[in-house]
Amino acid sequence: METNYLCRLESKTQIADGIYDFVVNAPEIAKNTVPGQFLHVLCSDKVFLRRPISICDAYEDKVRFIFEAKGEGTAELAKKQVGDNIDIMGPLGNCFVNGVYKKPVVIGGGIGVFPLFKLTKLLDNPEVFLGFRSKDRVVMEEEFSAVANTHISTDDGSYGYNGYAAAMLEEYLDNNKCDVIYSCGPTPMLRAVKKIAESRNIPCRVSLEQRMGCGIGACLVCSCETIFSGTNKYRRVCKDGPVFDSKEVNI
Repeated sequence: METNYLCRLESKTQIADGIYDFVVNAPEIAKNTVPGQFLHVLCSDKVFLRRPISICDAYEDKVRFIFEAKGEGTAELAKKQVGDNIDIMGPLGNCFVNGVYKKPVVIGGGIGVFPLFKLTKLLDNPEVFLGFRSKDRVVMEEEFSAVANTHISTDDGSYGYNGYAAAMLEEYLDNNKCDVIYSCGPTPMLRAVKKIAESRNIPCRVSLEQRMGCGIGACLVCSCETIFSGTNKYRRVCKDGPVFDSKEVNI
């Protein structure tokens, strides 16, 4: 049964323009979190619907989540101050399955890099590819670099590899082996990663970004199309995901 908690905001940092890094005291959520899950956050009394926000990390009695203030709800959330209580439901959704892999690759784009951090810390010798629009949007480079061999790309070439993260990944795979790919980011990037993985017969797990209503599988707002037919044709990202086998979803 999904449970919501009042969680005290322990720290708040703006790490880029409009990007906020929150750490809350949430012992029960922290204890039960696995990589890839998300929170359903009540951003303000002024905003009726909760907002889904991926869990960046969970440790001891703390949960860390990073979000971009780009709509009414997240703009209200960004106004919270240290000491305020935030109504949070979670952890929700499924997780990245960490099988016995020797050469894992992690690839994220934009705000999709955040849910990949806890996973990266748990993998053995992962190769990480992070893509951003421009140099001023690059975040968490030092943290990822501390736990993995990390490559940065920018769409405009202002920092790191000049081009998309998927292109950087494809060049890497031309000369290196990989036995699983974990990915989260905008749909065009996931579509490219899915194509790369399937063309090389590499298992791939993708975490989908989708608008949600209830967050618990009741409203069907976040349904995504799968390769299956009948009652399985559409799956709920909040309940059946957000992580899927790339071969199972049409993106």
